[in-house]
Amino acid sequence: MMEHAEVLELLPAYVDQEVSVSETIRIARHLNDCVECQRNFAQQSQLSAQLKAPAFRYAAPADLAQRINDALPKDRPTPAKAQVGQWQFWKNFGGKLKSVNRFNMGALLAGLLTLFWSIGMFLSLPSAQDRLTDEIISSHVRSLQVDHLSDVVSTDRHTVKPWFNGRLNFSPPVIDLGLQGYPLIGGRLDYLNGHAAAALIYRRQLHPINLYVWPSNEPAAALVTESRDGYHLAHWVAGGMTYWAISDVASGDLATFAALLKTQINRAG
Repeated sequence: MMEHAEVLELLPAYVDQEVSVSETIRIARHLNDCVECQRNFAQQSQLSAQLKAPAFRYAAPADLAQRINDALPKDRPTPAKAQVGQWQFWKNFGGKLKSVNRFNMGALLAGLLTLFWSIGMFLSLPSAQDRLTDEIISSHVRSLQVDHLSDVVSTDRHTVKPWFNGRLNFSPPVIDLGLQGYPLIGGRLDYLNGHAAAALIYRRQLHPINLYVWPSNEPAAALVTESRDGYHLAHWVAGGMTYWAISDVASGDLATFAALLKTQINRAG
């Protein structure tokens, strides 16, 4: 468990999804029992939502890209000239190596080692997919705290779907899977992958399932399932939308949920 003072210090980063998955889980556990931190969490969440409002965003001028392009040098080297230039560089570089003394050679080797180490560190950074997975897990864990699972509580998709009107610039598909054992219980707004997302909440017995939906320019992608940090995830891309489902239900139950949902969405579309 985290200390109270440590949680208070990390709350702003926790609200903005800037802490690690392990820290997210530990903070969430502390929030279950600490009234003061719950109050601070609610205040930080409200402030974060206000700062993400459209009024705080500045739209770049439509002609900005053209102005930047006009400011770039017009005389750019042709591929042939660039190739000759590269050859001349390495030729000169090789000639200079012959004239350096041992001290300079050692400094050069140290610089190269530093460069290779930096490249290795860069290549070891988590991929965009890994970072998104961490975001999904953190958001799911936070949603289970302090009664923030749903902004609109309803089992009727005709109530949940209109609730998003005016709150998002897209209309998420809302499917009822109650007859299949996955009833819809509500929805809320979230912020993932750099933009607003719809979170639809389903339930499998006593286990909530968060389904995140947001527009995507990516091509259609088949359903993929994975597990991390005790949670099961399923994601796919279809019809210009990205879908991510997450829960602590059995992996087979989540895979069935995702497959049923994907089929129903395809039929509705």
